[in-house]
Amino acid sequence: MTFTCKYGSIATWMSTSRPQAGIKQSDVFVCVPSYNHAAYLEQCLRSIIAQTARPRKLLVIDDGSRDDSVQVAERVLNDCQFDSELIARENRGLCRTLNQAFEMSQGKYFAYLGSDDLWLPEFLEARGELLDRRENAVLAYGHAYLIDDAGNAFDATTNYTDTWAYYPDGDAREMIVNGGAPISSTVVYRRSAIEDVEWNDDARLEDYEMYLKLMTRGEFAFDPAIMSAWRRHEANTSADRLMMLDELLAAHERNHQSLGTNREELARVQQRIKFLYAQMELQHGNKSGAFKLAAESWRGASKAKLVKFYLRMLVPMSLVERRRRTRRQINLREFSL
Repeated sequence: MTFTCKYGSIATWMSTSRPQAGIKQSDVFVCVPSYNHAAYLEQCLRSIIAQTARPRKLLVIDDGSRDDSVQVAERVLNDCQFDSELIARENRGLCRTLNQAFEMSQGKYFAYLGSDDLWLPEFLEARGELLDRRENAVLAYGHAYLIDDAGNAFDATTNYTDTWAYYPDGDAREMIVNGGAPISSTVVYRRSAIEDVEWNDDARLEDYEMYLKLMTRGEFAFDPAIMSAWRRHEANTSADRLMMLDELLAAHERNHQSLGTNREELARVQQRIKFLYAQMELQHGNKSGAFKLAAESWRGASKAKLVKFYLRMLVPMSLVERRRRTRRQINLREFSL
């Protein structure tokens, strides 16, 4: 499948984007939790400044960065023609930063954008209009481009609908309970839906536990248009897949009462999730980790998946890496970016 972006290269568009005159006003309060992403922060902030519907307010909270993030934010916010604020303080962690931002927020909707990610220009306008139409929705979300350090798209979550990125419209309980989740850069929350819900200060996987808490409160409104870019680099939390698995299972335990499953059903669900992560570890070349997880969770896989898994264990990683590089080069051309 070929994906195109009408703005051309995301990197090129970001380098030339400027504040727009006569744009619409949204009722979305936007936070950027910033931490050691000086190399990406300007692109992130300019993607917000260039929205076709400006935020109600843009709040940047620097969470004790040790690089030049604060200086970058100060410089870029000088170009911001709507209400904006920068708070620089000691490190408290992402969840505490999000809770602080929400306490300071006003308006109908709330969104946060990681300081290494991007929004395309119509993001706030489109997600806000979707929530306006869907009064029973607690959030609006969608797919994302995957971009590299330079801002070039090399893939999209639409290519992964058979695994963790199968995104329903409406009832999201099956997706969330089975370990799937929206990517945070694609989400706008209905503020009233999370007024009595906090991000767990102790969680390292901040968004998944929030989705667990929200999945029974209302619909997850899905927008098929790709309006966000998720940057993949070595410092991503998502790169530590085993940590993500541990956090996901711990979130299940903390929220067991709201899952709608008994202990036996939850055990089966967790077996399936563990085997999914075994497949992911294998895809990324960690054969020993993949084998260990599969040995613990093989009961959660079909016979066909087990056969496929163990056949892939026999494939040399040099061949897997060659195929991955080839696919990436093809995708870079197919995305027309």
